[in-house]
Amino acid sequence: MVSEAPRGRATGVDAFTREIIRNKLVAIAGEMGIVLARTSMSPIVYEVLDFACGITDVEARVIAQDNGLCLFTGTFKPQVESVLNRHPLSSMRPGDVYMTNGPYGGGTHTADVALVMPIFAENRVIAFGISVTHWTEIGGKVLGSLSPDSTEIFQEGLQFPQLRLYREGERNDELIALIRENVRLPAMSIGDLSAGVAAVRIAEERLHGIVARYGLDATLETFAAILAHGEAIARAALGRVPVGVYDAEETIDGDGISDDPIPVRVRVTVTPEKLIADFTGTAPQTRGPINCARGALMSACKTVFKAITAPEAPSNEGLFAPLEVIAPEGTVFTAVRPAPTGWYFEASAFATELMWKALAPILPDRLSAGSYVSLCAYYIGGVRPDGDYWVQATPQDGGWGAGDDIDGESGLIATTDGDTYNYPAEVIEHAFPLAMERNALNVAAGGGEGRRRGGFGTIREFRMLNPGGGFLLASLGRSETSPWGVAGGKPGTVNYFEVINGDGETIRGGRVTNLPLAEGDVVRVVTGNGGGWGDPRERERELVRADLADGYVSAETAREIYGFDNDERPS
Repeated sequence: MVSEAPRGRATGVDAFTREIIRNKLVAIAGEMGIVLARTSMSPIVYEVLDFACGITDVEARVIAQDNGLCLFTGTFKPQVESVLNRHPLSSMRPGDVYMTNGPYGGGTHTADVALVMPIFAENRVIAFGISVTHWTEIGGKVLGSLSPDSTEIFQEGLQFPQLRLYREGERNDELIALIRENVRLPAMSIGDLSAGVAAVRIAEERLHGIVARYGLDATLETFAAILAHGEAIARAALGRVPVGVYDAEETIDGDGISDDPIPVRVRVTVTPEKLIADFTGTAPQTRGPINCARGALMSACKTVFKAITAPEAPSNEGLFAPLEVIAPEGTVFTAVRPAPTGWYFEASAFATELMWKALAPILPDRLSAGSYVSLCAYYIGGVRPDGDYWVQATPQDGGWGAGDDIDGESGLIATTDGDTYNYPAEVIEHAFPLAMERNALNVAAGGGEGRRRGGFGTIREFRMLNPGGGFLLASLGRSETSPWGVAGGKPGTVNYFEVINGDGETIRGGRVTNLPLAEGDVVRVVTGNGGGWGDPRERERELVRADLADGYVSAETAREIYGFDNDERPS
Protein backbone atom coordinates (compact mmCIF):
# COMPACT_ATOMS: atom_id res chain seq x y z
CA MET A 1 0.00 0.00 0.00
CA VAL A 2 1.19 3.52 -0.77
CA SER A 3 2.09 5.41 2.40
CA GLU A 4 -0.36 8.12 3.31
CA ALA A 5 0.80 11.70 3.05
CA PRO A 6 0.44 14.14 5.92
CA ARG A 7 -3.05 15.56 6.24
CA GLY A 8 -3.95 19.15 6.85
CA ARG A 9 -2.27 22.32 5.59
CA ALA A 10 1.09 23.75 6.45
CA THR A 11 0.47 26.96 8.41
CA GLY A 12 3.85 28.52 9.08
CA VAL A 13 4.36 30.09 5.66
CA ASP A 14 1.96 32.10 3.50
CA ALA A 15 0.25 30.52 0.50
CA PHE A 16 2.06 32.71 -2.04
CA THR A 17 5.49 31.65 -0.80
CA ARG A 18 4.43 28.00 -0.73
CA GLU A 19 3.29 28.23 -4.33
CA ILE A 20 6.55 29.85 -5.39
CA ILE A 21 8.57 27.12 -3.69
CA ARG A 22 6.32 24.40 -5.13
CA ASN A 23 6.84 25.66 -8.66
CA LYS A 24 10.58 25.93 -8.08
CA LEU A 25 10.65 22.28 -7.00
CA VAL A 26 8.78 21.21 -10.15
CA ALA A 27 11.21 23.32 -12.20
CA ILE A 28 14.18 21.62 -10.50
CA ALA A 29 12.89 18.20 -11.55
CA GLY A 30 12.49 19.46 -15.11
CA GLU A 31 15.98 20.97 -15.13
CA MET A 32 17.41 17.70 -13.87
CA GLY A 33 15.91 15.98 -16.88
CA ILE A 34 17.27 18.57 -19.30
CA VAL A 35 20.77 18.26 -17.84
CA LEU A 36 20.65 14.47 -17.98
CA ALA A 37 19.47 14.37 -21.60
CA ARG A 38 22.00 16.94 -22.79
CA THR A 39 24.99 15.28 -21.13
CA SER A 40 24.16 11.61 -21.82
CA MET A 41 26.00 9.46 -24.35
CA SER A 42 23.17 7.13 -25.46
CA PRO A 43 20.60 7.94 -28.15
CA ILE A 44 18.00 6.06 -26.12
CA VAL A 45 18.53 8.70 -23.42
CA TYR A 46 19.00 11.94 -25.35
CA GLU A 47 16.54 11.10 -28.16
CA VAL A 48 14.07 8.59 -26.74
CA LEU A 49 14.24 10.18 -23.23
CA ASP A 50 14.37 6.87 -21.38
CA PHE A 51 15.01 8.34 -17.93
CA ALA A 52 13.30 10.10 -15.04
CA CYS A 53 14.38 12.53 -12.32
CA GLY A 54 12.91 13.84 -9.12
CA ILE A 55 13.14 14.90 -5.48
CA THR A 56 11.87 13.04 -2.43
CA ASP A 57 11.61 14.13 1.16
CA VAL A 58 13.70 12.51 3.88
CA GLU A 59 11.06 9.77 4.23
CA ALA A 60 11.46 8.92 0.52
CA ARG A 61 8.08 10.37 -0.49
CA VAL A 62 8.15 11.95 -3.95
CA ILE A 63 7.84 15.73 -3.80
CA ALA A 64 8.51 16.55 -7.45
CA GLN A 65 9.19 14.48 -10.55
CA ASP A 66 9.78 15.30 -14.17
CA ASN A 67 7.46 13.89 -16.80
CA GLY A 68 9.71 10.93 -17.79
CA LEU A 69 8.58 7.33 -18.03
CA CYS A 70 5.34 6.26 -16.38
CA LEU A 71 7.28 3.07 -15.69
CA PHE A 72 9.27 5.01 -13.08
CA THR A 73 6.26 6.64 -11.37
CA GLY A 74 6.21 4.09 -8.59
CA THR A 75 9.89 3.26 -8.22
CA PHE A 76 11.42 6.39 -6.66
CA LYS A 77 10.08 5.81 -3.16
CA PRO A 78 11.08 2.12 -2.82
CA GLN A 79 14.46 2.80 -4.46
CA VAL A 80 15.30 5.55 -1.98
CA GLU A 81 13.99 3.34 0.83
CA SER A 82 16.30 0.53 -0.34
CA VAL A 83 19.26 2.88 0.00
CA LEU A 84 18.13 3.93 3.48
CA ASN A 85 17.78 0.30 4.51
CA ARG A 86 21.45 -0.29 3.72
CA HIS A 87 22.83 3.17 4.59
CA PRO A 88 21.07 4.83 7.54
CA LEU A 89 20.80 8.61 7.59
CA SER A 90 23.44 8.83 10.31
CA SER A 91 26.04 7.32 7.96
CA MET A 92 25.41 9.76 5.11
CA ARG A 93 27.60 12.78 4.40
CA PRO A 94 27.30 15.76 2.04
CA GLY A 95 28.56 14.79 -1.41
CA ASP A 96 27.57 11.12 -1.11
CA VAL A 97 25.87 9.49 -4.12
CA TYR A 98 24.47 5.95 -4.07
CA MET A 99 23.61 3.73 -7.03
CA THR A 100 21.16 0.87 -7.31
CA ASN A 101 19.56 -1.06 -10.15
CA GLY A 102 17.99 -4.00 -8.34
CA PRO A 103 14.45 -4.83 -9.47
CA TYR A 104 13.82 -6.43 -6.08
CA GLY A 105 14.79 -3.22 -4.32
CA GLY A 106 11.97 -1.23 -5.88
CA GLY A 107 13.50 -0.87 -9.32
CA THR A 108 12.63 -2.24 -12.75
CA HIS A 109 15.47 -4.12 -14.48
CA THR A 110 19.26 -4.03 -14.28
CA ALA A 111 19.54 -1.62 -17.23
CA ASP A 112 17.75 1.15 -15.29
CA VAL A 113 20.37 2.61 -12.96
CA ALA A 114 19.14 4.83 -10.13
CA LEU A 115 21.42 7.40 -8.48
CA VAL A 116 20.34 8.73 -5.09
CA MET A 117 21.95 11.78 -3.47
CA PRO A 118 21.18 12.94 0.07
CA ILE A 119 20.72 16.70 0.23
CA PHE A 120 21.79 18.40 3.44
CA ALA A 121 20.80 21.61 5.16
CA GLU A 122 21.69 22.69 8.69
CA ASN A 123 23.76 19.53 9.14
CA ARG A 124 20.98 17.06 8.39
CA VAL A 125 19.46 15.31 5.40
CA ILE A 126 16.33 17.13 4.26
CA ALA A 127 15.70 15.47 0.88
CA PHE A 128 17.05 13.16 -1.80
CA GLY A 129 17.71 13.83 -5.45
CA ILE A 130 17.16 10.80 -7.67
CA SER A 131 17.77 10.08 -11.34
CA VAL A 132 17.04 6.83 -13.18
CA THR A 133 18.74 6.28 -16.53
CA HIS A 134 18.44 3.40 -18.96
CA TRP A 135 21.90 2.13 -19.91
CA THR A 136 22.14 0.63 -23.38
CA GLU A 137 24.81 -1.77 -22.10
CA ILE A 138 25.32 -3.14 -18.60
CA GLY A 139 26.95 -6.48 -19.40
CA GLY A 140 25.19 -9.81 -19.38
CA LYS A 141 24.81 -12.61 -21.90
CA VAL A 142 24.01 -10.48 -24.98
CA LEU A 143 25.02 -7.13 -26.46
CA GLY A 144 22.43 -4.72 -25.08
CA SER A 145 22.23 -6.83 -21.90
CA LEU A 146 18.54 -7.74 -22.05
CA SER A 147 18.13 -11.15 -23.64
CA PRO A 148 14.51 -12.20 -24.31
CA ASP A 149 15.42 -15.76 -23.29
CA SER A 150 17.17 -15.08 -19.96
CA THR A 151 16.19 -17.46 -17.20
CA GLU A 152 17.80 -15.71 -14.21
CA ILE A 153 18.82 -12.19 -13.32
CA PHE A 154 22.52 -13.08 -13.36
CA GLN A 155 22.35 -13.21 -17.16
CA GLU A 156 21.11 -9.61 -17.32
CA GLY A 157 24.25 -7.70 -16.45
CA LEU A 158 25.85 -6.02 -13.47
CA GLN A 159 23.90 -5.47 -10.27
CA PHE A 160 24.60 -2.50 -8.01
CA PRO A 161 23.13 -3.26 -4.56
CA GLN A 162 22.83 0.26 -3.11
CA LEU A 163 26.54 0.95 -3.58
CA ARG A 164 28.20 4.24 -2.61
CA LEU A 165 29.45 5.73 -5.87
CA TYR A 166 30.69 8.98 -4.28
CA ARG A 167 31.87 9.41 -0.71
CA GLU A 168 31.86 13.06 0.39
CA GLY A 169 32.33 14.12 -3.22
CA GLU A 170 35.11 11.64 -4.06
CA ARG A 171 34.28 9.12 -6.75
CA ASN A 172 34.87 5.41 -6.15
CA ASP A 173 37.17 4.77 -9.11
CA GLU A 174 37.42 1.07 -8.33
CA LEU A 175 33.71 0.78 -9.01
CA ILE A 176 34.18 2.67 -12.27
CA ALA A 177 36.95 0.23 -13.23
CA LEU A 178 34.63 -2.69 -12.48
CA ILE A 179 31.99 -1.22 -14.79
CA ARG A 180 34.52 -0.48 -17.52
CA GLU A 181 35.72 -4.08 -17.59
CA ASN A 182 32.25 -5.65 -17.61
CA VAL A 183 30.28 -3.73 -20.22
CA ARG A 184 30.72 -3.80 -23.99
CA LEU A 185 30.23 -0.04 -24.48
CA PRO A 186 32.12 1.43 -21.51
CA ALA A 187 32.35 5.00 -22.79
CA MET A 188 28.59 5.11 -23.31
CA SER A 189 27.71 3.46 -19.99
CA ILE A 190 30.09 5.56 -17.90
CA GLY A 191 29.02 8.67 -19.78
CA ASP A 192 25.38 7.99 -18.92
CA LEU A 193 26.41 7.37 -15.31
CA SER A 194 28.06 10.80 -15.24
CA ALA A 195 24.93 12.37 -16.73
CA GLY A 196 22.87 10.88 -13.91
CA VAL A 197 25.30 12.29 -11.35
CA ALA A 198 25.03 15.73 -12.95
CA ALA A 199 21.26 15.55 -12.61
CA VAL A 200 21.22 14.79 -8.87
CA ARG A 201 23.86 17.47 -8.25
CA ILE A 202 21.56 19.99 -9.93
CA ALA A 203 18.87 18.95 -7.45
CA GLU A 204 21.27 19.56 -4.57
CA GLU A 205 22.42 22.95 -5.86
CA ARG A 206 18.94 24.26 -6.62
CA LEU A 207 17.43 23.02 -3.37
CA HIS A 208 20.22 24.73 -1.45
CA GLY A 209 19.21 27.90 -3.28
CA ILE A 210 15.59 27.55 -2.15
CA VAL A 211 16.63 27.00 1.47
CA ALA A 212 19.00 29.97 1.36
CA ARG A 213 16.28 32.27 0.05
CA TYR A 214 13.15 31.10 1.87
CA GLY A 215 14.52 29.21 4.88
CA LEU A 216 14.51 25.56 5.85
CA ASP A 217 11.22 25.71 7.75
CA ALA A 218 9.37 27.20 4.78
CA THR A 219 10.90 24.60 2.47
CA LEU A 220 9.92 21.65 4.65
CA GLU A 221 6.45 23.05 5.26
CA THR A 222 6.03 23.31 1.50
CA PHE A 223 6.97 19.64 1.19
CA ALA A 224 4.13 18.81 3.58
CA ALA A 225 1.72 21.14 1.77
CA ILE A 226 2.53 19.52 -1.61
CA LEU A 227 1.77 16.05 -0.25
CA ALA A 228 -1.43 17.19 1.46
CA HIS A 229 -2.63 19.05 -1.64
CA GLY A 230 -1.86 16.05 -3.86
CA GLU A 231 -3.90 13.81 -1.57
CA ALA A 232 -6.79 16.27 -1.53
CA ILE A 233 -6.85 16.40 -5.34
CA ALA A 234 -6.81 12.61 -5.61
CA ARG A 235 -9.55 12.07 -3.04
CA ALA A 236 -11.81 14.67 -4.64
CA ALA A 237 -11.32 13.10 -8.07
CA LEU A 238 -11.81 9.56 -6.74
CA GLY A 239 -15.17 10.69 -5.40
CA ARG A 240 -16.33 11.07 -9.02
CA VAL A 241 -15.51 7.44 -9.88
CA PRO A 242 -18.56 5.14 -9.56
CA VAL A 243 -18.34 2.97 -6.45
CA GLY A 244 -18.26 -0.73 -7.28
CA VAL A 245 -16.22 -3.83 -8.06
CA TYR A 246 -14.77 -4.26 -11.54
CA ASP A 247 -12.93 -7.28 -12.96
CA ALA A 248 -10.71 -7.81 -15.96
CA GLU A 249 -8.66 -10.64 -17.40
CA GLU A 250 -5.94 -10.67 -20.05
CA THR A 251 -3.39 -13.03 -21.57
CA ILE A 252 0.32 -12.38 -22.02
CA ASP A 253 1.56 -14.18 -25.13
CA GLY A 254 4.49 -16.23 -23.84
CA ASP A 255 7.53 -15.36 -21.74
CA GLY A 256 10.40 -15.64 -24.23
CA ILE A 257 11.14 -19.25 -23.28
CA SER A 258 7.70 -20.74 -23.88
CA ASP A 259 4.81 -19.67 -26.10
CA ASP A 260 2.31 -20.85 -23.50
CA PRO A 261 -0.24 -18.10 -22.70
CA ILE A 262 0.08 -16.48 -19.28
CA PRO A 263 -3.27 -15.57 -17.66
CA VAL A 264 -3.43 -12.40 -15.57
CA ARG A 265 -6.32 -10.78 -13.78
CA VAL A 266 -7.35 -7.91 -11.52
CA ARG A 267 -10.29 -6.98 -9.34
CA VAL A 268 -10.63 -3.23 -8.84
CA THR A 269 -12.72 -2.13 -5.88
CA VAL A 270 -13.72 1.53 -5.70
CA THR A 271 -14.97 2.94 -2.40
CA PRO A 272 -15.48 6.57 -1.43
CA GLU A 273 -12.12 6.49 0.39
CA LYS A 274 -9.82 4.38 -1.78
CA LEU A 275 -9.23 2.38 -4.92
CA ILE A 276 -7.98 -1.17 -4.38
CA ALA A 277 -6.35 -3.14 -7.19
CA ASP A 278 -6.16 -6.82 -6.29
CA PHE A 279 -4.10 -9.03 -8.61
CA THR A 280 -4.72 -12.25 -6.69
CA GLY A 281 -5.12 -15.12 -9.15
CA THR A 282 -2.49 -13.89 -11.59
CA ALA A 283 -0.09 -16.51 -12.96
CA PRO A 284 3.15 -17.31 -11.09
CA GLN A 285 6.42 -15.69 -12.16
CA THR A 286 7.70 -17.11 -15.40
CA ARG A 287 10.97 -18.72 -16.39
CA GLY A 288 11.55 -16.05 -19.04
CA PRO A 289 12.29 -12.34 -18.48
CA ILE A 290 8.88 -10.73 -18.95
CA ASN A 291 8.35 -10.70 -15.15
CA CYS A 292 8.19 -7.45 -13.23
CA ALA A 293 8.85 -6.90 -9.54
CA ARG A 294 6.63 -5.01 -7.13
CA GLY A 295 8.10 -1.56 -7.81
CA ALA A 296 7.18 -1.82 -11.49
CA LEU A 297 3.71 -3.10 -10.58
CA MET A 298 3.22 -0.01 -8.41
CA SER A 299 4.24 2.17 -11.34
CA ALA A 300 1.70 0.42 -13.56
CA CYS A 301 -1.09 0.95 -11.04
CA LYS A 302 -0.14 4.55 -10.34
CA THR A 303 -0.25 5.29 -14.07
CA VAL A 304 -3.91 4.31 -14.30
CA PHE A 305 -4.82 5.89 -10.98
CA LYS A 306 -3.34 9.19 -12.13
CA ALA A 307 -5.10 8.90 -15.50
CA ILE A 308 -8.50 8.70 -13.82
CA THR A 309 -7.88 11.27 -11.09
CA ALA A 310 -5.35 14.00 -11.93
CA PRO A 311 -3.54 13.35 -15.23
CA GLU A 312 -2.54 17.00 -15.56
CA ALA A 313 -1.13 17.40 -12.04
CA PRO A 314 2.61 17.18 -11.29
CA SER A 315 3.41 13.85 -9.65
CA ASN A 316 3.95 13.58 -5.91
CA GLU A 317 3.38 10.85 -3.35
CA GLY A 318 0.25 12.49 -2.00
CA LEU A 319 -1.59 11.91 -5.26
CA PHE A 320 -1.45 8.17 -4.65
CA ALA A 321 -2.49 8.09 -0.99
CA PRO A 322 -5.96 6.62 -1.81
CA LEU A 323 -4.43 3.78 -3.89
CA GLU A 324 -3.95 0.30 -2.43
CA VAL A 325 -2.37 -2.56 -4.36
CA ILE A 326 -2.75 -6.21 -3.32
CA ALA A 327 -0.63 -8.88 -4.97
CA PRO A 328 0.89 -12.04 -3.51
CA GLU A 329 4.64 -12.55 -3.86
CA GLY A 330 6.01 -14.62 -6.70
CA THR A 331 3.57 -13.75 -9.48
CA VAL A 332 4.46 -12.46 -12.93
CA PHE A 333 3.73 -8.98 -11.45
CA THR A 334 5.65 -9.53 -8.18
CA ALA A 335 8.61 -11.66 -9.17
CA VAL A 336 11.21 -12.53 -6.56
CA ARG A 337 14.92 -13.18 -6.86
CA PRO A 338 16.47 -14.63 -8.96
CA ALA A 339 13.73 -14.42 -11.60
CA PRO A 340 14.80 -12.50 -14.73
CA THR A 341 13.12 -9.12 -15.26
CA GLY A 342 14.97 -7.77 -18.30
CA TRP A 343 11.78 -7.27 -20.31
CA TYR A 344 9.74 -6.32 -17.23
CA PHE A 345 7.85 -3.69 -19.20
CA GLU A 346 5.85 -6.48 -20.84
CA ALA A 347 4.30 -7.60 -17.54
CA SER A 348 3.95 -4.10 -16.10
CA ALA A 349 2.25 -2.95 -19.32
CA PHE A 350 -0.34 -5.69 -18.90
CA ALA A 351 -0.90 -4.70 -15.27
CA THR A 352 -1.74 -1.23 -16.55
CA GLU A 353 -3.91 -2.70 -19.29
CA LEU A 354 -5.84 -4.83 -16.80
CA MET A 355 -6.81 -1.86 -14.63
CA TRP A 356 -7.55 0.17 -17.77
CA LYS A 357 -9.81 -2.59 -19.11
CA ALA A 358 -11.66 -2.97 -15.83
CA LEU A 359 -12.40 0.75 -15.52
CA ALA A 360 -12.82 1.92 -19.13
CA PRO A 361 -16.54 1.04 -19.41
CA ILE A 362 -17.41 3.15 -16.36
CA LEU A 363 -15.04 6.03 -17.19
CA PRO A 364 -15.55 6.66 -20.92
CA ASP A 365 -14.48 10.29 -20.52
CA ARG A 366 -11.07 9.22 -19.13
CA LEU A 367 -10.08 5.85 -20.57
CA SER A 368 -10.04 4.35 -24.06
CA ALA A 369 -10.45 0.86 -25.51
CA GLY A 370 -7.53 -1.58 -25.64
CA SER A 371 -4.23 -0.52 -27.15
CA TYR A 372 -1.25 -2.24 -28.72
CA VAL A 373 0.02 -2.08 -25.07
CA SER A 374 3.48 -3.65 -25.53
CA LEU A 375 6.51 -1.37 -25.80
CA CYS A 376 7.43 -3.56 -28.78
CA ALA A 377 11.08 -3.09 -27.85
CA TYR A 378 13.80 -4.43 -30.10
CA TYR A 379 17.57 -4.33 -30.39
CA ILE A 380 19.44 -4.37 -33.69
CA GLY A 381 23.21 -4.57 -33.25
CA GLY A 382 26.48 -6.11 -34.23
CA VAL A 383 30.21 -5.49 -34.57
CA ARG A 384 31.65 -2.90 -36.94
CA PRO A 385 34.55 -3.73 -39.26
CA ASP A 386 36.91 -1.98 -36.80
CA GLY A 387 35.79 -4.34 -34.01
CA ASP A 388 33.61 -1.84 -32.11
CA TYR A 389 30.22 -2.94 -30.85
CA TRP A 390 27.06 -1.06 -31.82
CA VAL A 391 23.42 -1.55 -30.84
CA GLN A 392 20.20 0.34 -31.48
CA ALA A 393 17.71 -0.16 -28.65
CA THR A 394 14.28 1.34 -28.98
CA PRO A 395 10.58 0.97 -28.23
CA GLN A 396 8.08 1.45 -31.05
CA ASP A 397 4.88 3.43 -31.01
CA GLY A 398 1.53 1.94 -32.00
CA GLY A 399 -2.24 2.23 -32.07
CA TRP A 400 -4.29 3.27 -29.06
CA GLY A 401 -7.92 2.37 -28.52
CA ALA A 402 -10.83 4.60 -29.39
CA GLY A 403 -12.61 6.66 -26.78
CA ASP A 404 -16.34 7.08 -26.33
CA ASP A 405 -16.25 10.33 -28.31
CA ILE A 406 -12.94 10.27 -30.19
CA ASP A 407 -11.01 8.04 -32.57
CA GLY A 408 -7.91 6.38 -31.14
CA GLU A 409 -4.50 7.98 -31.40
CA SER A 410 -2.19 6.64 -34.10
CA GLY A 411 1.54 6.12 -33.70
CA LEU A 412 1.58 6.96 -29.98
CA ILE A 413 4.05 5.44 -27.52
CA ALA A 414 2.68 2.79 -25.14
CA THR A 415 0.88 3.79 -21.94
CA THR A 416 3.64 2.83 -19.57
CA ASP A 417 6.42 4.60 -21.49
CA GLY A 418 5.12 8.11 -20.86
CA ASP A 419 6.92 10.99 -22.49
CA THR A 420 9.37 9.01 -24.58
CA TYR A 421 9.90 9.35 -28.31
CA ASN A 422 10.98 7.18 -31.21
CA TYR A 423 14.24 7.69 -33.07
CA PRO A 424 14.22 10.10 -36.01
CA ALA A 425 15.48 8.43 -39.19
CA GLU A 426 18.38 10.89 -39.32
CA VAL A 427 19.64 9.82 -35.89
CA ILE A 428 19.40 6.13 -36.73
CA GLU A 429 21.27 6.48 -39.99
CA HIS A 430 23.94 8.70 -38.43
CA ALA A 431 24.57 6.58 -35.32
CA PHE A 432 24.17 3.05 -36.67
CA PRO A 433 24.92 1.11 -39.89
CA LEU A 434 21.21 0.97 -40.73
CA ALA A 435 18.99 2.57 -43.34
CA MET A 436 15.37 3.31 -42.46
CA GLU A 437 13.46 2.42 -45.59
CA ARG A 438 9.89 2.77 -44.39
CA ASN A 439 8.01 4.64 -41.69
CA ALA A 440 4.25 4.38 -42.15
CA LEU A 441 0.91 3.84 -40.44
CA ASN A 442 -0.36 0.25 -40.30
CA VAL A 443 -3.51 1.06 -42.27
CA ALA A 444 -3.87 -2.09 -44.36
CA ALA A 445 -4.25 -4.36 -41.32
CA GLY A 446 -7.75 -3.06 -40.56
CA GLY A 447 -9.28 -3.88 -37.19
CA GLY A 448 -10.51 -1.57 -34.44
CA GLU A 449 -13.69 -0.57 -36.28
CA GLY A 450 -16.35 1.12 -34.21
CA ARG A 451 -18.55 4.17 -33.84
CA ARG A 452 -15.17 5.55 -32.95
CA ARG A 453 -12.33 3.58 -34.55
CA GLY A 454 -9.05 2.57 -32.97
CA GLY A 455 -5.82 4.34 -33.84
CA PHE A 456 -3.32 2.88 -36.26
CA GLY A 457 -0.04 1.22 -35.37
CA THR A 458 3.13 1.80 -37.31
CA ILE A 459 5.43 -0.01 -39.72
CA ARG A 460 9.17 0.59 -39.67
CA GLU A 461 11.70 -1.10 -41.91
CA PHE A 462 15.46 -1.10 -41.42
CA ARG A 463 18.03 -2.43 -43.86
CA MET A 464 21.23 -3.83 -42.38
CA LEU A 465 24.24 -2.03 -43.85
CA ASN A 466 26.96 -3.43 -41.60
CA PRO A 467 29.35 -5.54 -43.74
CA GLY A 468 29.48 -8.23 -41.06
CA GLY A 469 25.74 -8.23 -40.51
CA GLY A 470 24.42 -8.38 -36.97
CA PHE A 471 21.50 -9.65 -34.92
CA LEU A 472 17.94 -8.91 -33.82
CA LEU A 473 16.58 -9.16 -30.27
CA ALA A 474 12.86 -8.50 -29.92
CA SER A 475 10.10 -8.90 -27.37
CA LEU A 476 6.78 -7.82 -28.83
CA GLY A 477 3.78 -8.59 -26.68
CA ARG A 478 0.24 -8.80 -28.05
CA SER A 479 1.55 -10.92 -30.91
CA GLU A 480 -1.34 -13.38 -30.50
CA THR A 481 -4.08 -11.64 -28.50
CA SER A 482 -5.68 -8.56 -30.07
CA PRO A 483 -6.53 -5.29 -28.27
CA TRP A 484 -10.09 -5.30 -26.92
CA GLY A 485 -12.99 -3.15 -28.04
CA VAL A 486 -15.71 -1.56 -25.89
CA ALA A 487 -19.50 -1.44 -26.33
CA GLY A 488 -19.51 -3.38 -29.59
CA GLY A 489 -16.27 -1.97 -30.99
CA LYS A 490 -14.14 -4.43 -32.94
CA PRO A 491 -10.81 -5.77 -31.63
CA GLY A 492 -7.57 -4.23 -32.91
CA THR A 493 -4.67 -6.09 -34.49
CA VAL A 494 -1.50 -7.75 -33.20
CA ASN A 495 2.17 -6.72 -33.10
CA TYR A 496 4.91 -8.66 -34.90
CA PHE A 497 8.31 -8.42 -36.57
CA GLU A 498 9.48 -9.79 -39.90
CA VAL A 499 12.97 -10.36 -41.24
CA ILE A 500 13.26 -10.50 -45.03
CA ASN A 501 16.53 -11.91 -46.32
CA GLY A 502 18.22 -11.49 -49.68
CA ASP A 503 16.34 -14.46 -51.15
CA GLY A 504 13.01 -12.91 -50.25
CA GLU A 505 12.38 -15.41 -47.45
CA THR A 506 10.47 -14.02 -44.48
CA ILE A 507 10.72 -14.94 -40.79
CA ARG A 508 7.86 -13.67 -38.61
CA GLY A 509 7.54 -13.69 -34.82
CA GLY A 510 6.97 -11.85 -31.58
CA ARG A 511 9.91 -12.69 -29.31
CA VAL A 512 13.36 -13.72 -30.53
CA THR A 513 16.95 -13.80 -29.26
CA ASN A 514 20.03 -13.25 -31.43
CA LEU A 515 18.35 -13.84 -34.78
CA PRO A 516 21.27 -13.48 -37.25
CA LEU A 517 21.06 -10.68 -39.80
CA ALA A 518 23.15 -10.53 -42.96
CA GLU A 519 24.13 -7.36 -44.76
CA GLY A 520 21.14 -6.33 -46.85
CA ASP A 521 18.52 -8.06 -44.68
CA VAL A 522 15.44 -6.01 -43.85
CA VAL A 523 13.88 -5.90 -40.37
CA ARG A 524 10.22 -4.86 -40.39
CA VAL A 525 8.54 -4.05 -37.06
CA VAL A 526 4.75 -3.77 -37.17
CA THR A 527 2.65 -2.55 -34.25
CA GLY A 528 -1.06 -3.20 -33.91
CA ASN A 529 -4.13 -1.03 -34.24
CA GLY A 530 -6.20 -0.17 -31.17
CA GLY A 531 -9.67 -1.46 -30.36
CA GLY A 532 -12.85 0.32 -31.40
CA TRP A 533 -15.61 1.83 -29.24
CA GLY A 534 -19.28 1.36 -30.07
CA ASP A 535 -21.19 -0.29 -32.91
CA PRO A 536 -19.41 0.43 -36.22
CA ARG A 537 -22.77 0.88 -37.96
CA GLU A 538 -23.41 3.93 -35.78
CA ARG A 539 -20.38 5.74 -37.19
CA GLU A 540 -21.42 8.94 -38.90
CA ARG A 541 -21.53 8.66 -42.68
CA GLU A 542 -19.32 11.69 -43.18
CA LEU A 543 -16.61 10.08 -41.00
CA VAL A 544 -16.71 6.84 -42.99
CA ARG A 545 -16.57 8.87 -46.17
CA ALA A 546 -13.53 10.76 -44.86
CA ASP A 547 -11.80 7.51 -43.86
CA LEU A 548 -12.36 6.15 -47.38
CA ALA A 549 -10.91 9.30 -48.89
CA ASP A 550 -7.87 9.13 -46.62
CA GLY A 551 -7.26 5.46 -47.32
CA TYR A 552 -7.88 4.53 -43.67
CA VAL A 553 -10.58 2.01 -44.55
CA SER A 554 -11.22 -0.18 -47.59
CA ALA A 555 -14.42 -0.09 -49.59
CA GLU A 556 -15.09 -3.67 -48.51
CA THR A 557 -14.73 -2.82 -44.80
CA ALA A 558 -16.89 0.27 -45.23
CA ARG A 559 -19.62 -1.85 -46.76
CA GLU A 560 -19.44 -5.00 -44.64
CA ILE A 561 -18.60 -3.58 -41.20
CA TYR A 562 -19.78 0.02 -41.30
CA GLY A 563 -22.83 -0.70 -43.50
CA PHE A 564 -21.76 2.07 -45.83
CA ASP A 565 -23.25 1.98 -49.32
CA ASN A 566 -20.56 2.90 -51.80
CA ASP A 567 -23.22 4.76 -53.76
CA GLU A 568 -23.06 7.29 -50.91
CA ARG A 569 -19.54 8.29 -51.95
CA PRO A 570 -19.38 11.61 -53.80
CA SER A 571 -18.62 11.31 -57.51
